[in-house]
Amino acid sequence: MDLPQKSSARSVGKPRRTGSNPLRWALLTPALLVIGLTVIYPLLSSFVTSFRNWQLINSPSPGGFVGLDNYTRAFTDEGFLNSLKVSALYVLVSVSLSLILGLGIALLLSKPTRLNTFARALLIFPFAVAPVLKGFSWRFMLNPEYGVYAKMVGTVIPPLKGYLWLGHDFSALLTLAMSEVWGWAPLFALMFIGALGSIPSEITEAARVDGATGWHIFWRITLPLLAPVVYIVALLKIISALKMFDQVVIMTGGGPGNATQTLYYYIYQLAFRNLDMGYASAVSYLLVVVMGLFAFLYVRTLLRGRS
Repeated sequence: MDLPQKSSARSVGKPRRTGSNPLRWALLTPALLVIGLTVIYPLLSSFVTSFRNWQLINSPSPGGFVGLDNYTRAFTDEGFLNSLKVSALYVLVSVSLSLILGLGIALLLSKPTRLNTFARALLIFPFAVAPVLKGFSWRFMLNPEYGVYAKMVGTVIPPLKGYLWLGHDFSALLTLAMSEVWGWAPLFALMFIGALGSIPSEITEAARVDGATGWHIFWRITLPLLAPVVYIVALLKIISALKMFDQVVIMTGGGPGNATQTLYYYIYQLAFRNLDMGYASAVSYLLVVVMGLFAFLYVRTLLRGRS
């Protein structure tokens, strides 16, 4: 007769529940305190400030609550509306050019040759350059007297010799966008190269057998299969472009006039030049809402891709 075997007192591989571990909380406490003091408290404080009338030049302490007045004021403020328009144009130009150039570079370097492998390794360097250094470099290279880019363009196109690239509305905004495209397009190219490698070669070979040209293969096969990657990197670039600040300060200072006054730079002016802390906080949270929308779309797309 078979005897009943004693069940194991503990399932193999199942971790024991240790309950409250004082050491664990002791190790986490310093990090939680730092996060609370440097992130959570400033966020809550600025959110409360956005409902106050606090002009630092008149009073060192916050004023009374004004409800949603600071938020409604933004939609009648010409400075806010202008910065919103400038930010939208900047996002449109920088994102579009980054995607187009990045995809073009990826198509050129998609074949696994030794030269292409070396070129791919160099693509990460422009993105690794600090924004401050990038701004100073572009400002120096576009100087009409001794700038390298200004001299090259003036030689190829004589009417543009001595042109003040940062002194006119459209060219100043375009130059700011190009300074970002210079860093982001190579990064996008690396992402697109990885995505191109995942496309089955059988599909393109079958299309060529059926008589499809390279142009038709790109528009009918390659681009549709790359669409999810294009969508993700576009959202990532939009979020980054909305935070454009360093190059604006260094290259244009928001000028000429307010032609390059992005929303991020306008918040800086409200807070640290006009000292209108309540209104600056409200505008910053309007920007948070816009960025949060794109961040939500970005995260949802990533989670949907995993599932």
